[in-house]
Order: sequence, then structure tokens, then C-alpha cells
Amino acid sequence: MNKPSELWKWSVLTVLLVVGLAWVDVQTGYELNFFVFYFIPVTVGAWFIGREAAIVLAILCAVVWGVGDIQSGHVYSSPVYGVWNTMIRFASFLAIGWTVAGMRKLLDRERETAEALRQALSEVKVLETFLPICAQCKKIRTESGEWQQLEIYIGNHTNTTFSHGFCPECARKTLAEARSLMGK
Repeated sequence: MNKPSELWKWSVLTVLLVVGLAWVDVQTGYELNFFVFYFIPVTVGAWFIGREAAIVLAILCAVVWGVGDIQSGHVYSSPVYGVWNTMIRFASFLAIGWTVAGMRKLLDRERETAEALRQALSEVKVLETFLPICAQCKKIRTESGEWQQLEIYIGNHTNTTFSHGFCPECARKTLAEARSLMGK
């Protein structure tokens, strides 16, 4: 998330953009339509400040555009058309702001996930070569030529800890051998 000082700067910038657009809009009258430029402060606010700012800016832009439309001398055959135009602009500002804020949130989440994945991959020690292993006792020959037990070698090269037990087949075999030794 942005620092409070950065949020303040972006907030001031977006409000100044709205005021500047309103001034240009009023100066040019209703014959030139500048409403698409109101997407700029809404988008900037949504991207750098968040969804709440996008909603506030959408409302502000719609009100400013509506007032500017009235100030420019635009006369509608019915006041309903003026309200309709203002509400359509509000809906479009809100849709853009909501979408951009959502995209930013998804991008931030994707960046966090990618960073977590990079961190996890950097912590994993990967065995990347062929391992010379004894076919009988399963000891592994190290890079220095010494033979180490499988558990020790893998424990030294990964974050793996071994817990020993018996599989069912070996348990039966071991019990059978123990019975035969006791029977002698």
C-alpha cells in the first residue's frame, strides 16, 4: 500500500485534474464534449489510491460535469435529459474506476504471489545431478568421494527430515524373521 504522503499527493493531483477539466469544459461550452477526459483522474485515483477513491472521484466528476453542463448554457428539451446524461457519465466513471481498482488489486496480489514463489524457490535446495548410490546399502557418494547414508545426504542438501518406520511388507518380513530366530 502507498504511504500516506503519496496518497495525499495522488489525491491532490486527481482533484486538480478534475478542477482543470471542469474549467476547460465550461470554457468550451456544450458543443465540445470533454467528458471522456474525466476518466483520467478517476483512473489515476483508482490505480494509485484505491477503489474508494475511484467511487468518490466518479461522483465528483459526474457532479462537476453536470454543473459544467448547466454553466455552459446547454438547454435540454426536458430536465430529465440533463439528469440522464449526468447519470450515464457517473455510471461510466464508476465502471472505469471500479475496473481499474480491481485490476490493480489483482496485479498486486499476483506480484505478492510471485514474490512468495520466488522466495520459496530460493529456499529449496534442488538435487540437480545424477546421484551415485550403492545398490546394496543405499549410501550416496558425495562430491568429495565419501559415502554417506541416504538420509544424511538428503538432509544436508534439502530441508527434509526423515522419520523411520516399516512398510507393511517389511514389517511382516521382519516379524517373520524375529519369530524364526526366537523359535530356534
